[in-house]
Amino acid sequence: MENARPPWARRCLGPGWERWLSASPDEPRGWFGTRLPWLSTLAVTVIVMVGSGFAGHGQPDRVPLDSVARALLFAGTALLLFRHRFPRAVALGAALATVVYLAAGYPFGPVFLTVALGAFGAIVAGYRRVAWCALGGVWLSHVLVAHWLYRWLPPAHDGPAPWEQEFFVTAWVVAVVALSELVRVRREQLAKARAERAAAERRRADEERLRIARELHDVLAHSISVINVQAGVGLALLDSDPEQARSALTTIKDASKEALGEVRQVLDTLRTPGDAPRSPAPGLDRLPELTEQAASAGLAVAVSTEGAPAALPPGTDLAAFRIVQEALTNIVRHSGSRTARVLLAHTPGALEIRVDDDGPATSEADGPTGGGNGLVGMRERAAALGGSVEAGPRPDGGFRVLARIPLPGTRDRGRAPDTDAVTPAATEEES
Repeated sequence: MENARPPWARRCLGPGWERWLSASPDEPRGWFGTRLPWLSTLAVTVIVMVGSGFAGHGQPDRVPLDSVARALLFAGTALLLFRHRFPRAVALGAALATVVYLAAGYPFGPVFLTVALGAFGAIVAGYRRVAWCALGGVWLSHVLVAHWLYRWLPPAHDGPAPWEQEFFVTAWVVAVVALSELVRVRREQLAKARAERAAAERRRADEERLRIARELHDVLAHSISVINVQAGVGLALLDSDPEQARSALTTIKDASKEALGEVRQVLDTLRTPGDAPRSPAPGLDRLPELTEQAASAGLAVAVSTEGAPAALPPGTDLAAFRIVQEALTNIVRHSGSRTARVLLAHTPGALEIRVDDDGPATSEADGPTGGGNGLVGMRERAAALGGSVEAGPRPDGGFRVLARIPLPGTRDRGRAPDTDAVTPAATEEES
């Protein structure tokens, strides 16, 4: 069926005979859900009907308007009611009604408005070829009727039209096409801008969900690890050393209270988006609290500093605190070492964090808790600020976490990470 059509039909209508009758994808399908432009179509119908009557009085040499002429005018304007639903069919139908109207010798006038609006709707909907074929068909039929076929068509004793008239028709066609293309391009730009805004909003929502999930993981993993260790101590000493068991229970109470407070702070951002947090986000100034919690879990932490400490941006301060917190949590959960060393190196362009323990790994590292999101979360935090995190066994034994976070607004001229001190092998402390 495709090859049976003439070449001009394939060029105008495109592949598939039924496609030129199909609805525009921008409009809802189904008759009851279609938005029909009733008011604008009614206004165009009145203009065409009344205007053609006035135009007929000024062109006594043309065939007077009769019922056939009114029917053709009404048919052309009535098609415009479906110009958003079937833009290609309306463009061709309005052009056909206009060609028949002109061939019958009726007066010139607002009849060209229906063709212009039909072609305008097709071009705006993206069907340029159909619109051009409709406009070209009207122009070609006007040339044939006005210069060659007028001898056999009404009105009687009609002569050829001046060729200067064709320049006006050509200018009219070009103006319709140019305006339609301008509107179409503008609509595409607006649609693209809306799509980009929607994509940006989805991206921000995804980033916020990832941030909240990372915060919850860091808070809960650290606190629950402390609680787990102290609960084991309390159970072991409940009968033999009740006072030590009481101390373990007190630590559990304090750790759970702090965890609940931080979880509540994170969840408050979901309930009241855009509001300022009720308490400041944790930073490196809370390292003493972190070391105390680790000490209550049986891990002695030594913190040292190199270089002149500088005021850190809130995002960098939070990321540094969470990296140290997660590294200590991994030692508590997966290392047999009871000591850990934290080094904060302030360089001109970056903050370096190094957390070491002497190991060895415990059997828990191979259990269900191994292979989690701890190291992944640390790397994501550092990468979000343009930094990096490396973790792995040290050549001399033990385990090392090495993070480097560039400082915004400064050029990173610090020393390169000590990659030789970390072996990218099995990450025994990943949680």
